[in-house]
Amino acid sequence: MINNYIDIYPHIDKFNDECGVFGFYKNDEDIDIVSITHDALFGLQHRGQESAGITVNDDGEFFTVKELGMVSEVFNAQTLAKLPNGQISVGHVRYTASESLDRASNQPLVLRYIQGSIAIALNGFITNFAETRQALEYGGAIFQSNSHAELMAYIIASERCLTDSLEDAVLSAMLKLKGAYSTVICGPSRLIGFRDMYGFRPLCIGKLKNSYIITSESCVIDSMGGEFVRDVEPGEMVVVDKDGFHSYKSRITADKTSLCLFEYVYVARPDSVIDGVSVHNARFKAGELLFKEYPIKADMVCGVPDSGLIAAEGYSSASGIPFGMGFVKNKYLGRSVGTGKDKKQRLLQTRLTALKSNVEGKRIVIIDDSIVRGETSKHIVQLMRDAGAAQVHMLISSPPFVCPCYFGIDISDKENLIANKMTTEQICEYIGADSLGYLSLDSLHKIADGANIGFCDGCFSGIYNAEIPRTIFVDKYAKKINKK
Repeated sequence: MINNYIDIYPHIDKFNDECGVFGFYKNDEDIDIVSITHDALFGLQHRGQESAGITVNDDGEFFTVKELGMVSEVFNAQTLAKLPNGQISVGHVRYTASESLDRASNQPLVLRYIQGSIAIALNGFITNFAETRQALEYGGAIFQSNSHAELMAYIIASERCLTDSLEDAVLSAMLKLKGAYSTVICGPSRLIGFRDMYGFRPLCIGKLKNSYIITSESCVIDSMGGEFVRDVEPGEMVVVDKDGFHSYKSRITADKTSLCLFEYVYVARPDSVIDGVSVHNARFKAGELLFKEYPIKADMVCGVPDSGLIAAEGYSSASGIPFGMGFVKNKYLGRSVGTGKDKKQRLLQTRLTALKSNVEGKRIVIIDDSIVRGETSKHIVQLMRDAGAAQVHMLISSPPFVCPCYFGIDISDKENLIANKMTTEQICEYIGADSLGYLSLDSLHKIADGANIGFCDGCFSGIYNAEIPRTIFVDKYAKKINKK
């Protein structure tokens, strides 16, 4: 390997994304496509808060507004006015694990090539990114960013020069690109959505009047008064053009599909339905199963906002222990300035406060979605202690994280996961709780009973249904810039 490619298994220096994508094909003249797309990004804001963007295709000409920041920061009346009321749109919200934000990686990415233009928005992680990009660079390819979306677009554009249609080019690219990806593409005359053969990340189809929606979560479709049609199947490409809706299947299939179970635990919005299972119901069931595994005697059950709240309601329902509000979340906390440990400490101190009048003198069961490094849990338990709680029991609605994620969720490498350094008893002592319990792996799978897809639990079990990356691309020039 050359110097900017590093053998990294299993200590991966991750480049992961957790993002939200949206695409719209307008068949109704009374619909304002810019407003629709803008509103949709608010509905996906939970999937990424570090950049946002919209591209609109107006009669074959592409117009884009994108920038670092949340949706409310990127778009205002002036920026939205730069976008025409065209026929096809693509939107994206982005999260990056990198300490230094790369503007060139903001999406949608618009590429102009000999066959026209495409705008692409990606949620996921291409596991053969390093070797694919290296091969292209040796062939003279020039990249403007370290974005996996740019690599995907380059492969699609290259395949388009060898095939008869954009659809064929996408299907050919899917054969070459491994890993996790749910993607929407705006072409010169069509909207395309496709999902990797494993189905790691969600993608669904909806209708608004006679117009079509392709997006990460069904909650977006519901919020605009649309009709949910169905999920995009693993390995499927869907196309909307002037002739209507079309479905194509990739020429390769996975032995086992692998939707990320953490979508139900934490990532997705509770009002979404993913591959046949309500996220709300999955979290409620997690709480019920936690009580079966940890029947604690207590005076009140509370959840850590936001994803712990529904699991706490489920625990309360199963146990008969009253559900109450133990924490107040600062909903207006913007992005914090600063870096490193000081920034994280300020966020911990200002994000949550304990509701003393509700917890003082009581035995409290706190339910949260996960423990990664343990610092947040330690802070949460201390909040309860300071508010006068008599006992503080911590329950987690997922198993311990013991392995990194290679398929699009920013879960740290093994060295930074507390469950790899301490036993459950030691973690309990470290965070200062009276007891600590994790949902078992078997119960985690039960929260999504009835799903029409298989699951990935690799970050909990260390067993992955897809090939994991053995190498990762490291841009030596970007690393120099980031050190300044």
